Amino acid sequence: MAFPIEDKLVIAVASSALFRLDVADEIYRSKGLSAYRQYQRDHEDCILEPGIAFPFIRRFLKFNDLFPETKPVEVVLLSHNDPDTGNRVLRCIDHYGLDITRSAFLTDGHPVDYIDAYNVSLFLSGNESDVREAIRRGFAAGYVLDSKLNDDESDDELRVAFDFDGVLADDSAEQVFQDGGIDKFWKSESNQARVPLGPGPLADLFAKLGRLHTMEEDRRSADPKYHRFLRTAIVTARNGPAQWRLATTLREWNITVDQTFTLGGMNKSRILKQLRPHIYFDDQWSPHLEAAKEFTPSVHIPFGCRGECEDKPGNME
Repeated sequence: MAFPIEDKLVIAVASSALFRLDVADEIYRSKGLSAYRQYQRDHEDCILEPGIAFPFIRRFLKFNDLFPETKPVEVVLLSHNDPDTGNRVLRCIDHYGLDITRSAFLTDGHPVDYIDAYNVSLFLSGNESDVREAIRRGFAAGYVLDSKLNDDESDDELRVAFDFDGVLADDSAEQVFQDGGIDKFWKSESNQARVPLGPGPLADLFAKLGRLHTMEEDRRSADPKYHRFLRTAIVTARNGPAQWRLATTLREWNITVDQTFTLGGMNKSRILKQLRPHIYFDDQWSPHLEAAKEFTPSVHIPFGCRGECEDKPGNME
């Protein structure tokens, strides 16, 4: 019987997002691929420390424990490693008890080529060039930043926070601001307050998280003692008239979000420090992600007119 991958919310992750590979990546950059492969084989039994996406992935997989009859989520490993050097990553997955059973070790292949095949709604990687290529091809992808982990094992929630424009929604409103300044932006948003924005790169992920939200609400209706696991939040620089268009868009998408923060230029870290999400997505490096990384695992979405940034040195993964 074929595995119903189309029925799952699938996240693909590179080992560079899931584990700390600092030493191995430095060997790859300074000594080349052969030295990297030898190092990984020599250290096959050395367990890697959790990486930036680890708290999110570990909690995300818990949905299959909460809903064992349908097992609604799936995590797939997409790796530049060959199957031999990839053994270290598989050992670490087993060590931490992560239910990741599907993988692609591509050697000279490109992970982005297999995003559609695995029905992936989000690809997380520490290799920025892979992420930018995925975005260029129209897939949802994020570059994990060197940021603070939030992995208190006694914490019984999964909190996911998003910027709005250029992440959940398209960047058409931001383009108005870039072209015409703040006055033109306010006028445009006021005139289009009842016109929903188009979907951005993470809209599909957001919608599917909304279905998990609905599943939990149905469970809580049947069992009032059930404690909701997933909490979603939008943390956006919008305020004033611009927040009405946000509400219009969410209503059009028929998605309920647990918390919305419209900050109007406030430093987002003031909210994120209190919210403590297990992952935060934004398309803007400065000032938002620079501030966020001190408080939460942070992911850059290199999309649209604010998403451009200089490429960082490429990792093996």
